[in-house]
Amino acid sequence: MNYGGLEEEFSLYENSSIAVLPVPYDGTSTWIKGADKGPDAILEASENMELYDIETNSTVYTKGIFTADAVLGVETPEKLSDIVEEKVFKFLSDKKFPVILGGEHSVSIGSIKAFAKFYNDITILQFDAHSDLRSEYEHSAYNHACVMARAQEVAPILQVGIRSMDVSEKVNMDLDRIFFAHQIRNNTDWHEKVLSKLTKNVYITIDLDVFDPSIMPSTGTPEPGGMFYNEVLDFIKKVNKRANIVGFDVVELCPNELEKSSNFMASKLIYQILSEKFIN
Repeated sequence: MNYGGLEEEFSLYENSSIAVLPVPYDGTSTWIKGADKGPDAILEASENMELYDIETNSTVYTKGIFTADAVLGVETPEKLSDIVEEKVFKFLSDKKFPVILGGEHSVSIGSIKAFAKFYNDITILQFDAHSDLRSEYEHSAYNHACVMARAQEVAPILQVGIRSMDVSEKVNMDLDRIFFAHQIRNNTDWHEKVLSKLTKNVYITIDLDVFDPSIMPSTGTPEPGGMFYNEVLDFIKKVNKRANIVGFDVVELCPNELEKSSNFMASKLIYQILSEKFIN
């Protein structure tokens, strides 16, 4: 499968501005298993999207969207990080815009490292229900609960939508750079505060459990009190106007055979972010 079910003309590597990397890894998730099925579910759903985006009056697929072979058979999150870092850095070196499909959130560590190595001036913008700032969890520093602890070792981070954490994570937390769900609910006062802290380049990591489970039930660790689709997308539009979005990942889709709307929502979110990014 390739993203969007595109014909060869729009999905060959050499013709594509965008490179999608599926990483169906679920080795460190700690509650509901199944995030390894997420990339295929997103790709399948994408074949049922309309490829004309109304809001931007554009067809971003004509920029070319290449879908790489999935990263398979990796036994540890540490090894996975190395492999993803290498593949993403290659995309960047070839002047592609990378989109990484998880898998659980540990797949983002290697991607973030690649971007931090490629760009000197970059901020990691996280949308998530969980702060993911544990130094180590279940005997691994590369667990999904440690993603942003690893990220802040290589670049400044900003965290949006957080509503679940362990008290031990406070030692790694910068309260000027975290925007809790209860603080941003029903207002946009936080927008400028986040935007003012961005560097020139921005990498976005989207854990789908940032969304309220009423619209995104198919995640491994759903949390009540989440954000809504237009709330997230409208803010990403503002980020795109203020800074240079250089890539992003979408992780933690845990597909449910009885509930397909989450798969489609994840796929549509990706397409609308790409449409905003490439409008000009």
